Amino acid sequence: MESEILVQKIVSLIRNKKGFDIKVLDLKNLTSIADYFIICSGSATMQVKAIADEVDKKLREQGIKCYHREGYDTLNWVLLDYFDVVVHVFRGESREYYNLEKIWGDAPITEIENEED
Repeated sequence: MESEILVQKIVSLIRNKKGFDIKVLDLKNLTSIADYFIICSGSATMQVKAIADEVDKKLREQGIKCYHREGYDTLNWVLLDYFDVVVHVFRGESREYYNLEKIWGDAPITEIENEED
């Protein structure tokens, strides 16, 4: 599957679980570790888990394998690695602390509008 299509699917799944402050970092011209990072926030540990579970479950149902996952022990930062696309689901404090957007500041960033209720 094209990584751009996978990004669209993942963003939609995050929005389904009310993830917010969604940003897509385009890393294609910066590194070989991934084409895209998708970064989002959840307001509580249970929402972080719900977002990560939704992405993992729905993609698995479509035959898309997660190669690595971590962070389920604390639910402050859950990482799901789909090889070309890496998903980062944060609780607010952890997102501010690690500040991936700044670390990857040279990457073009697409900000996804939050859906209105």
